[in-house]
Amino acid sequence: MRPAAGLCILLLLAASAPAARAQQRPDIIREIRDNQERLETIRQERASLESELQRLRGRIHSISGEIDNIEQQKGVTTRIVNELDRQIGSMSAQLDTVTLDLMLAQDALAETRAVLDTRLVEIYKRGPMWMFEVMLAAESFGDLISRYKYLYLVSRQDRALVGEVENLRDRVGQQRVHLVAIHGQLSVRRDERGQELDRFVALERRRQRALRDTEASQRVTTGRLDSLARDEERVTNMIATLEEARRRAVASGAAGAAGAGTITEADLGGLSWPVDSGEVIYRFGVTSGPDETRIRRHGLGISVPVGTPVRAVAGGTVQYANLMGTYGPSVLVDHGGGFYTLYLYLLRFSVQADQWVNAGDVVGESGGSNSDAGPHIEFQIRGQGGIALDPEGWLRRRR
Repeated sequence: MRPAAGLCILLLLAASAPAARAQQRPDIIREIRDNQERLETIRQERASLESELQRLRGRIHSISGEIDNIEQQKGVTTRIVNELDRQIGSMSAQLDTVTLDLMLAQDALAETRAVLDTRLVEIYKRGPMWMFEVMLAAESFGDLISRYKYLYLVSRQDRALVGEVENLRDRVGQQRVHLVAIHGQLSVRRDERGQELDRFVALERRRQRALRDTEASQRVTTGRLDSLARDEERVTNMIATLEEARRRAVASGAAGAAGAGTITEADLGGLSWPVDSGEVIYRFGVTSGPDETRIRRHGLGISVPVGTPVRAVAGGTVQYANLMGTYGPSVLVDHGGGFYTLYLYLLRFSVQADQWVNAGDVVGESGGSNSDAGPHIEFQIRGQGGIALDPEGWLRRRR
């Protein structure tokens, strides 16, 4: 075999080694797609937390709940940054590997092309009749067979050489595509990492603001609860004074003092509502307030637009129509027999003390826009001794 043929075979074996490594390397494009899917999964988790934060801000809530949500968002953002760091490290390693493979492929392509060019020059110099001359110069049949085998192997080697040049050219093109893709994704990931770090800093600032708001809110909430307690004590004392006067009148035998009032136990479940419509936003008893506070409600909160007419549920004498601290404009009606009703969080009242009102008469208009619960009224019923009763047990069932 000619020396040129041996050189060709050695070059082909050397060039095929990088190609085998390239086949073993995982699909870069598929890996980039998988990386993107992992990031999207984590980002969807954070988007869910952001939506939950918006829902928290849309209703009465605990600021501690908001802080907890922000902490969870910070945790998810940290996971995203870690995932981006992992991907950036992996892509940097891939970039080095692909760059090395590209250099090896380019070197192999140059060497193989040089060998191919040498073969083409040899073929051109020998001329188109060279193969026939080799065959006709055979001295025996055995020599003819040997020369035929030699020419056959040379032709196979030449075809393999051409094929290898084409394969190496395709491989170089593919490696360049991979390099461009990795460079692009690496730049994107680095930009995303910077954005995520900025987001983390913003979340930490928001958390610090929320902590400050928590302290301020706790002070405000404590003040409001103290004010509510004072107002409740004021109402209780007011009714206690009225009850004491009623008992004295009954004991002295004053005319009409011992008579039945306009509200009795027979009215359980039969009284009209103080407003024509509206959603019950809090009920009698202990309820949750802002910042995880517990508020004891002595009445029923009914959400209605500001300015809605508020009506007396039964006939009686107005004992109080004035401002009452946190409750704002308020009306207290004495129905006799030890029963009283209160209409709180009004915008304004339309009655005055000592005025008689009938069931259905307007005593004021709803307000409450500055309260924690928003525009609404609070309706209370007090029994003998000033004890607070559950209003829902006395009002008609709504259809």
